[in-house]
Amino acid sequence: MDARLVELLRLLQLERLENDLFRGASRDVGAPQVFGGQVLGQALRAAYATVDSVHRAHSLHAYFLKRGDFDAPIVYFVDRSRDGHSFSNRRVTAIQHGEQIFHMAASFQVPQPGVEHQLPMPSVPPPEALAAGALPTQAELEVMPEKMREYYRRERPFEFRLVPEPVGGGTDDTGGADDGEDDTGAEDDAMAQRVWVRAVDRLPDDDALHRCLLAYASDFHLLRTATRPHAALFTSGRRFLASIDHAMWFHWPVRVDEWFLYATDSPSASGARGFARGSVFARDGRLVASTAQEGLMRVSA
Repeated sequence: MDARLVELLRLLQLERLENDLFRGASRDVGAPQVFGGQVLGQALRAAYATVDSVHRAHSLHAYFLKRGDFDAPIVYFVDRSRDGHSFSNRRVTAIQHGEQIFHMAASFQVPQPGVEHQLPMPSVPPPEALAAGALPTQAELEVMPEKMREYYRRERPFEFRLVPEPVGGGTDDTGGADDGEDDTGAEDDAMAQRVWVRAVDRLPDDDALHRCLLAYASDFHLLRTATRPHAALFTSGRRFLASIDHAMWFHWPVRVDEWFLYATDSPSASGARGFARGSVFARDGRLVASTAQEGLMRVSA
């Protein structure tokens, strides 16, 4: 297995200190604080360790309270809020240096049949037709401060292939993706992004693991969608970004070692906060997960 994925799987192997108490390592990914996806993935893994094998995570709602220190481990306390026949609920609190830095509520359900519908998957080129490593675009990288360029150029356990806007759609100076609904021009195009994502190597057949890894990967580039209408400001280095919350709903099982389309948009930014939402589609068109996030977006003078 690729060394980057081996390292990520080790990151999700939590040490059990007590029945409902776990400790996880942290990693420096080039950001000023612990990567939010790491805390999401570890917290969900801790919650999974306290439910039986027939229950599957179907939703999580998390808040990032303080910056995480990647030079110190994180302790996760799981509160077994409810265990029912169909649903189990857990509340996870992440602690570092004696203080809460994150908390999450997660719900698990026994798979059950029911009525079905979904939004259609956008019509986009297949990942094989797109260039690798296209996030951010080359034009964005060229105007970024060096420290920011180093962060984006780091090798990741996932590969990304940005879907360009269709011919005839609006254009913007970031080279971003069209929203796919109609030809509304540059402003709407800048508020949406579509990218194919896949782990860099094959992974074990473990549904819980794939859901935890999807939670990890869902934090890549989600809040960035809210900065796209203001690209000149947010690539200048005169900005501060921090996740406030993160919500996720799992609709179907998914394999993160197979290509999935992450279609995100940002309906609003206000009050120094940006809001972004995402839809995760499997290669066969199934909507397998949905995400939403609000983050702090400040620009210095």
